[in-house]
Amino acid sequence: MKPEVITGSEVLLRSLLLEGVECVFGYPGGAVLYIYDALYGFSDFHHLLTRHEQGAIHAADGYARASGKVGVCIATSGPGATNLVTGIATAYMDSVPLVVITGNVNQQLIGTDAFQEADITGITMPITKHSYLVRDVKDLARIIHEAFHIANTGRKGPVLIDIPKDVSAAATLFEPEKTMKLRGYNPTIAPNRLQLDKVAAAIKEAERPVILAGGGVVYSGGHEELLDFAEKTEIPVTTTLLGLGGFPSGNRLWMGMPGMHGTYTANNAIQQSDLLICIGARFDDRVTGKLDGFAPKAKIIHIDIDPAEIGKNVHADIPVVGDVKTVLEQLNKLVARAEQADAWRDQVQQWKADKPFKYKDSNDGLKPQWVIEMLNRTTQGAAIVTTDVGQHQMWAAQYYKFNHPRSWITSGGLGTMGFGFPSAIGAQMAHPDRLVISINGDGGMQMCSQELAICAINKIPVKIVVINNQVLGMVRQWQELIYENRYSHIDLSGSPDFVKLAEAYGVKGLRATNKEDAEAVWREAMETPGPVLVEFVVNKNENVYPMVTQGSTIDQMLMGDCE
Repeated sequence: MKPEVITGSEVLLRSLLLEGVECVFGYPGGAVLYIYDALYGFSDFHHLLTRHEQGAIHAADGYARASGKVGVCIATSGPGATNLVTGIATAYMDSVPLVVITGNVNQQLIGTDAFQEADITGITMPITKHSYLVRDVKDLARIIHEAFHIANTGRKGPVLIDIPKDVSAAATLFEPEKTMKLRGYNPTIAPNRLQLDKVAAAIKEAERPVILAGGGVVYSGGHEELLDFAEKTEIPVTTTLLGLGGFPSGNRLWMGMPGMHGTYTANNAIQQSDLLICIGARFDDRVTGKLDGFAPKAKIIHIDIDPAEIGKNVHADIPVVGDVKTVLEQLNKLVARAEQADAWRDQVQQWKADKPFKYKDSNDGLKPQWVIEMLNRTTQGAAIVTTDVGQHQMWAAQYYKFNHPRSWITSGGLGTMGFGFPSAIGAQMAHPDRLVISINGDGGMQMCSQELAICAINKIPVKIVVINNQVLGMVRQWQELIYENRYSHIDLSGSPDFVKLAEAYGVKGLRATNKEDAEAVWREAMETPGPVLVEFVVNKNENVYPMVTQGSTIDQMLMGDCE
């Protein structure tokens, strides 16, 4: 490519193309007008205009999670940039690779409290892997190249590039950056062989081993290696909320999800294990429950690419720093069947048979668990499912069966309401030929419903499910069980008619209040090209069980209907 003189805005667009970007989500404003002027008539990648900056970054996040590529979004300075903060924190907590591009005021105005000025690099410093304020247009191509590398290597995460308006307007000789020189940034990929030998020896001696697999398995592309590892050793596997799909739910060794709303089998297995092999998970409090009572009999092996996570919450007897896929590839050459664990395998299978997820079904009205089971049955578990946050999220994690990675997209660490629907739009843009289902509560759906417009305009065929219980369900559940039925400010009964709301945006809306109608409207939704919103009206008093309350160990479960 012959070097030529172009503007910073054109450098940005060409650099994004060189990084393989196919879709960008954004919302224009004054500080990014030169960038959007360069986008006029530009067709080499798709730009999707969302209706809110938070919708843009959640869509970029869903795109990244579904595709394994870096998600990209653009917003203007000031309020445009600050509207991205929740989405940046969401991606940071869940290790999602994003490059977030913001505009800023001209450099001579920085620090003067100019119109729509905000120190977005300062604001987001704790929630980004790295951030750049571009001072010289000559540095822009290099910075973009570095940003993509940082976002998508090591422990993945969001990187912010703040571009002052005069930088986007300035001209420079464009020479694509081909080398990568980042002093001090060298993530450990290959593990220490001595540590792997210790892991193999511990497995050989274990009588009650358990594998706890997290989102790192999915993000590293290590799902096949995990399956191989589990089947070679015949160790039972539990997958965290973000690890769902990283191990096939139909496999005999899978015990379900652990933690606050996990399975009886997974929680008891962890608590009674003598060897816990944590792979690409960070011992979040929703998994561990009461920390000083977590896995009290177990030797802990912790495999993670981020050395800062090892020993942070739970002491690791055998730490292994490295990329999960690489570590498992090497471990699989060393390990064999855990010979001393036969009685343990029988015990785990007995727990699975005796204590599956249960709920009291009813033919009067709809149970939310039944709705999720119907979605699973009618799609054969083959959809990409995104959720918002709350009870519906836990029911989806419990009752939809995931057998493939990157088919489950949810906000785990931050628990961001409003994430579910925009992330589904991003997932659908990543996989236009796949069925994408967005499962939402009636609370979270109202935090992002404006994005119905872009589904209608762009004919994005997401099937939008609203589990409507007319209440902030998870808050209500806590207030019932922990706060002695003091229901404080949780009533959502004044919410809009979701069918009319969908129709107002040009999206087909359907509603069901009983099983027969539910089967019919869902069939109609599946047969309808383009986006469809389906509202399932359910009882507001339904709780998610099992449940581990704060301050309890994970085997101290309230079983509710599971008894």
